[in-house]
Amino acid sequence: MASPPITAMALRGGGCCSITHTGPPRSNGCRPWHVSPSLSILSPLLSSRLLRRRSPHHYQRHHHKTWIPSAAAAPVALFLPRFSRCRRLSPPRAASSSASSLQRLGNAGDGEGGTRALGILDRLRTGLALLRSVFPGGSWWALEEIAGGGKEKRVRTRQKDLSVLFALGRMWQLVAADRWIIYAGFATLLLAALSDISLPHFLAASIFSAQSGDSISFYRSAKLLVLLCFTSGICSGLRGCFFGIGNMILVKRMREIVFSALIFQDICFFDEKTVGNLSSRLGADCQQVSQVIGNDLNMISRNVLQGSGALIYLFILSWPLALSTLVICFVLAIIMIFHGQYQKKAAKSTQDITASANEVTQEVFSLIRTVRAFGTEKQESERYMKWLKKLADISLRQSVAYGFWNLSFGFLYHSTQVVAVLVGGASMMAGHFSAEQLTKFILYSEWLIYATWRMADNWSSLLQSIGASEEVFKLMDLLPSKEFLTEGLKLQKLTGHVEFVNVSFYYPSRKTIPVLQNINLTVFPNEVIAIVGLSGSGKSTLVNLLLNLYEPTSGQVLVDGFPVKDLDIKWLRGRIGYVGQEPRLFRMDISSNIKYGCTRKINHEDVEFAAKQAFAHEFILSLPNGYETLVDDDLLSGGQKQRIAIARAILRDPDILILDEATSALDAESEHYVKRLLHSVQSGSKIQRTVIVIAHRLSTIQSADRIIVMDSGNIVEMGNHLKLLSKNGIYARLTERQTDTIT
Repeated sequence: MASPPITAMALRGGGCCSITHTGPPRSNGCRPWHVSPSLSILSPLLSSRLLRRRSPHHYQRHHHKTWIPSAAAAPVALFLPRFSRCRRLSPPRAASSSASSLQRLGNAGDGEGGTRALGILDRLRTGLALLRSVFPGGSWWALEEIAGGGKEKRVRTRQKDLSVLFALGRMWQLVAADRWIIYAGFATLLLAALSDISLPHFLAASIFSAQSGDSISFYRSAKLLVLLCFTSGICSGLRGCFFGIGNMILVKRMREIVFSALIFQDICFFDEKTVGNLSSRLGADCQQVSQVIGNDLNMISRNVLQGSGALIYLFILSWPLALSTLVICFVLAIIMIFHGQYQKKAAKSTQDITASANEVTQEVFSLIRTVRAFGTEKQESERYMKWLKKLADISLRQSVAYGFWNLSFGFLYHSTQVVAVLVGGASMMAGHFSAEQLTKFILYSEWLIYATWRMADNWSSLLQSIGASEEVFKLMDLLPSKEFLTEGLKLQKLTGHVEFVNVSFYYPSRKTIPVLQNINLTVFPNEVIAIVGLSGSGKSTLVNLLLNLYEPTSGQVLVDGFPVKDLDIKWLRGRIGYVGQEPRLFRMDISSNIKYGCTRKINHEDVEFAAKQAFAHEFILSLPNGYETLVDDDLLSGGQKQRIAIARAILRDPDILILDEATSALDAESEHYVKRLLHSVQSGSKIQRTVIVIAHRLSTIQSADRIIVMDSGNIVEMGNHLKLLSKNGIYARLTERQTDTIT
């Protein structure tokens, strides 16, 4: 007699399939199995639990003959963890309860009702997991994954957090010079708090004296109430004014110190930091700290005074009731500590993410023409939205945390009222308490619990401000570059003799990549030398070392025989005129841009003379307001900006003039004028200075006294134009390529 088919369910991949036992046992004791297509999508955990309803021991108890599942039965074994593929099990029979159970299981899985039930269970399980993660301490509250896990972030999270007392001490140092404002604020705060805390007492006294018909007590209490209201209002206004002024002083001095600390850092510091990040520290972080004096300390101090006064009055009325209220406030304070610490961490993450978002905006807006040219507006919007989403995620968690905090307060607040009414009512019925005393107790207990809540709220805000201030204090503690800490030598006269002696260098951010290797070069006074080479060969790095923007890794840079590091750097830079690769002008009028950084006394005629030497005078006069025209990115072309930058360098009357790709943005006519400027230096005119020209346009520097050819951080060729052409080396190849390009 053939056995009826037995149907089971097993997962295959991500779905569910039915496995039906269809035939009689084979010689090895196994029956053939037929695998049906997937019927529904279930979670692996749910399916395996359904299959585990019948354990291997169940089969062994209900069957006598053993059987070994064939290879076709492997899917069943995959979802029966307690089974072994080599374990011998009893074969199913038609009348067995296991066969019926499996049949019912298969039918339940195949049916629509079973699928719906399984779907509901799956959703319930997902919902419970979500609830577990959302409860305090769950994984949903973790901020590290949202903020990101860069190296700098990981290092910072291992550092000890900034303590409240230390942060407040640092802030006090900033406002200590105007401490009388803070003292006046605390004095008015004390008067306002005492006035406020006295109001419930006289309010209850007025009501019950009126009820009892005691007119003398009623009018006396009413007069005191009016006096206290006026005192509280006036002192509260003065308190807010004084603390607001102190707050303004704190933020102003904090920004002054941070900006001063940043502007005197080494250039390598700005190689590692972005403009958007530093701007965010100066802006958003300092603004967050502005809440400390004007709001946080102000309100915390007021609530501490009011809460302490209310607690003392409660103990005078009834110490058992006061203790019960104090226990509730203690529980509220514990919740406050945890909530405040979480808000502090959230504030630190918010400030970091805000800084990253500002980096994106600064970069996009400064390169908006490139963004528009390549049509990447959508990609940049998505890049910015990524950081906004992180900010939204943290804000969501802060809001939920604040919701839990308010929930706790609401429950504990009403618990205080219930305890006061129950215990106080019992005391009234026993004759130990009057209605007036109970009324006063309820009023002061509410005052105490509200003072605790408001203090906790402001404590959370204070911790957020301190969390935001950590990076600000780190920037404030930065020491200036050592070139500003020591006063070096000032020579009587600078002749412009420059020497690079065995100089090697690599950038601090790329220590494994040498930029210069054992450079030995001498530039004689009043000599015009040109430095050429492929991009990345180290040309501009030589100039950076001469300006002492970086120090050589090894070797020395000498000016008139003195190491650059021993000279007064400000004085030396005042004797050097520098025009960089990209023309950078400030948003001020053209005359001010030309005079920028000039230490000697000059007049407008000097400005015009420098502009004429740079061949900028004519186009400046053609502008709407001439030399008073405000510089704007759309107003001037690249070549015009470059000529203004050259005029700025010439106005300083430098002993050493450096043109670092200064002709890159010039048209053919302007380049011709620059050639004439170089010729004027060489022709023995009154203007005598050492000139160092870095150029890709070899036609500009053919008349230089010497041409230095660099390749991979080394000087490979040296000589004048004709000599280098005759060598048929790198310079000759570069010249030939440029000539081919032109033709």
